[in-house]
Amino acid sequence: MLGLNKKDTSLFLIVLGMTLFAPFILNPFPVDSDLAQFNAGYPDLMQRFLIFGIFAIGFNILFGLTGYLSFGHAAFLGVGSYAGVWMMKLLTMNVVPAIVVSVIVAGLFSLFVGWISLRRSGIYFSILTLAFAQMSFALAYSVLTPVTGGETGLQLSLSDPRVLGVGATPEGSIPLTNFFGLEMRDSWEPALGGWLFTFNAGYYLCAVLMLVAFYVAIRIFRSPFGMMLKAVKSNQQRMQYTGLNPKPYTLAAFVISGMYAGLAGGLMVSMDPLAGAERMFWTASGEVVLMTILGGAGTLIGPVLGAGFIKYMENIVSKINEGILHAWFAFLPDGLEDFVVAVFYPFVGKGWHLTLGIMFMLVVIFLPGGIVEGGQRIGRLFRRRPAEPKGRPVGAPSSSAAE
Repeated sequence: MLGLNKKDTSLFLIVLGMTLFAPFILNPFPVDSDLAQFNAGYPDLMQRFLIFGIFAIGFNILFGLTGYLSFGHAAFLGVGSYAGVWMMKLLTMNVVPAIVVSVIVAGLFSLFVGWISLRRSGIYFSILTLAFAQMSFALAYSVLTPVTGGETGLQLSLSDPRVLGVGATPEGSIPLTNFFGLEMRDSWEPALGGWLFTFNAGYYLCAVLMLVAFYVAIRIFRSPFGMMLKAVKSNQQRMQYTGLNPKPYTLAAFVISGMYAGLAGGLMVSMDPLAGAERMFWTASGEVVLMTILGGAGTLIGPVLGAGFIKYMENIVSKINEGILHAWFAFLPDGLEDFVVAVFYPFVGKGWHLTLGIMFMLVVIFLPGGIVEGGQRIGRLFRRRPAEPKGRPVGAPSSSAAE
């Protein structure tokens, strides 16, 4: 289907199903139950799953295929966000031009950064990209304040000269972002029993673009271009001996990766039209590295899983406070309850980074292939063992044992 082999088609259909039915999958507990706080099926968080999934998919095209570790990809996310907000200020509140311009501007900026940074490899390449990201942050935070809004960030105002739209609604407020008239905040909330599901227009726009981004990533991985990128990662020197210059391929991968980051930045401002310099800070670049490695660098679905896992930890686990822990363990005797709460409390709430750090450490040590490798190992445990060949003499060793 769509030029994909059987295995990739199955994977794409799984991602398609998970994306379309996410409002059901991420709301497993009734609204009035004590476990409802673990539900993640509300629009803002579901949009973050997809947007950062796109960001991580793009980063994986560079890091997973070529092995070039960039510590500055947040710069492209930030540049895409600023371009999107400016498009809404000057042209229209329709999100399509904002998203298109975000991708183009981020692509051009990544072409400039990549052209310089790819003159070096290894740690020097990483430091160069980090330097570009920090310079971009510093410029956005102070020098380019008239363009970026500086410390307060770039946001819409009632005085914006919007060419293809109105500056304000009849009620006197700033117009909302829309997709040809369909506002991104529009939602349909059916109630079934004790469950409340939210189907949000903005989420499904992100879902469509994430599926397109995922499909393009699959085609890149399976294409001759993807094979050349894997050759760069495998042995760049041997590739040069064959007469092939690896730099055009790595630069193309860098630009494609930057355009994915720009798409993520454009979607972020399409859902919430505000861009700030902190979006370009080095910690944001480190976050996408964590997402990719945690999920499984070099795999197709790994970065999406890693992005979802980290955003879930950030938004759900960080909300668990001491009072909630006491409610969970109220059935224990008083002294034991306080002890158990004291043990668990450092790992939730503001301490969710500690839990994430431990998880990351365990994955790196025991699952170098990330969450995807963990799933593969579990799958192998349940896989049926092949039947013994008929006619084998009793007592003779099996083929595997003989090997």
